[in-house]
Amino acid sequence: MALSSDSARSQRPVVLCAGIAVEDFIFKVERFPQPGEKVQASALIATAGGCAANAAIAVSRLGGKARFTGPIGTDDASARFLAGLARDQVDTSQVERVEGASISVSGILIDATGEKLVATRRGERLSDARPRDPAALVADVDIVVADNRFPDFVRPILQAAINRGIPAVLDGDRATTPDDPLFVNATHVIFSAEALRATTHLDDLAAALAMIARVAPGFLAVTNGLDGVWWLENRQPRHLAAFPIEAADTLGAGDTFHGAFALALAEGCDLSRAMRFAAAAAALKCSRFGGISGTPTRPEVEAFLANR
Repeated sequence: MALSSDSARSQRPVVLCAGIAVEDFIFKVERFPQPGEKVQASALIATAGGCAANAAIAVSRLGGKARFTGPIGTDDASARFLAGLARDQVDTSQVERVEGASISVSGILIDATGEKLVATRRGERLSDARPRDPAALVADVDIVVADNRFPDFVRPILQAAINRGIPAVLDGDRATTPDDPLFVNATHVIFSAEALRATTHLDDLAAALAMIARVAPGFLAVTNGLDGVWWLENRQPRHLAAFPIEAADTLGAGDTFHGAFALALAEGCDLSRAMRFAAAAAALKCSRFGGISGTPTRPEVEAFLANR
């Protein structure tokens, strides 16, 4: 299923992804260990990670031009992170280097059912970083997608996108408050179910979206794994079922969804087609071990959709 005209596809929209940088070490295990127990890993992958960085990798693999900006350090993990993004043809020329700082590093276990267990060493000395020229960052891009892990860094970038009249997509990955000002600085907000429930203290996702809608003027949606995607349309809840797959690794699925959704919007898709494309990309990612390294290519997603 083609998402746009050949001419639009050939232009390869530029997607700026702003937010957190992480180095992931992903171990494949049959089951999670009990306290004090050792288990054997059958595979290990080291890859760039973090919501925005993962979205950028997804954009690149799906045929867009991806850029990443965010605060990173000068440590070895930061250098490996940049090298990893470069291998996936993500432009990192506009990152904010913080002398003496370090990025986050995660150790992740993926079990036989595809579920994850994560331990993270948080990055240091990055919280005070700010983009030097937000307007310049968005001057020649088609869309911005940002996570909310560094809200003070991404807020001026989202606002600069709105000032330019281009979409500004916010990944609500971290629990916050229902009146978070970032919600006003985005044209589209897509939460993870875990973050939305923790933000609103409501189990019902439709009711939780309705609460956020009191302050957020844009499009609102939430991804919920096997339950698919819920969104509001004319203040009424709507649902898109998840594509059935045999899960091997759910790590990075939400980030793949955000990157694919942003790329589809930049190509001119309407919301329903953009979400269907994003859901397909996320489903294929879940069928493969390796975190974001399992993100599919554009032909793979289009072939998947053509059969459904």
